[in-house]
Amino acid sequence: MTTKHFEIIIIGSGPAGYTAAIYAARANLAPLLIQGAMPGGQLTTTTEVENYPGFVDGILGPDLMLEMENQAKRFGCTFQTTLVEKVDLLQRPYKIITAEETFTADALIIATGANPRYLDLPNEKSLIGFGVSTCATCDGAFFREQTIAVVGGGDSACEEALFLTRFAKKVYLIHRRDQLRASKIMQDRVFKNPKIEMIWNSGVSELIGEKPTGLQKVILTSTLDNSKRELELTGIFMAIGHVPNSQLFQNQLDLDSDGYIITAPDSTKTTVAGVFACGDVRDKVYRQAITAAGSGCMAAIEAERYLESL
Repeated sequence: MTTKHFEIIIIGSGPAGYTAAIYAARANLAPLLIQGAMPGGQLTTTTEVENYPGFVDGILGPDLMLEMENQAKRFGCTFQTTLVEKVDLLQRPYKIITAEETFTADALIIATGANPRYLDLPNEKSLIGFGVSTCATCDGAFFREQTIAVVGGGDSACEEALFLTRFAKKVYLIHRRDQLRASKIMQDRVFKNPKIEMIWNSGVSELIGEKPTGLQKVILTSTLDNSKRELELTGIFMAIGHVPNSQLFQNQLDLDSDGYIITAPDSTKTTVAGVFACGDVRDKVYRQAITAAGSGCMAAIEAERYLESL
């Protein structure tokens, strides 16, 4: 197996990875970006993106990612569409191993993102962008004066439901238990909001709808007696958590209890010198394309300064 060396390698190709690549390439660092199995990341599964600055009429998620990729190419970034199978951050230069090649790097930027948890229903993934969403901030405005639902029972689910009341005429909050896990203040806000109706002791067992007409209704199954009922909806938001793609770095970098990479305050520096993390793999709060891009910029600048110090 061949080994190639780069001053800087970026793992991950969403807004964070592509922005890091643009900045690193413009700094004449000739970075390698390993895109993974889905170049562009989560935004390639979305339709219209209306809240990314600079696009007055919005832009399709895949188109935005292609623009970023081409911008990084323009400045000399090299791309590999492959999966990283293993990394060794315990010795320098750092080693990044794929099925085809081994790469070494003086600095590493991790932008592997996080995946939202889904219910694993048969047509769930095919309806993403057609009624199924995991981001109220991203997609809420598409559901003005419609009846929609949020699945979940924690703070995130409550926050999503409250945010969606700005647009929807009615929001159901569907939870498998008879009480929420959210903080008391979030629960109080939900219960006081006239647009939100709780559906207790229920899970979504079926999504009815298809492209391009979108979601039409869901089947709810009681967790108490397995009885079923229909609920007419045009949108449903999954708020049952995210899983950061940090498995590669276990036992090599410090992770928090949820698996997110821990970085220094106001920084993308990890617990290993020369290794930086940006985007959703370290951000459990905002999870927006613009914040991911901003942290990608930070990581590239910090990596450039690190390399200058060697």
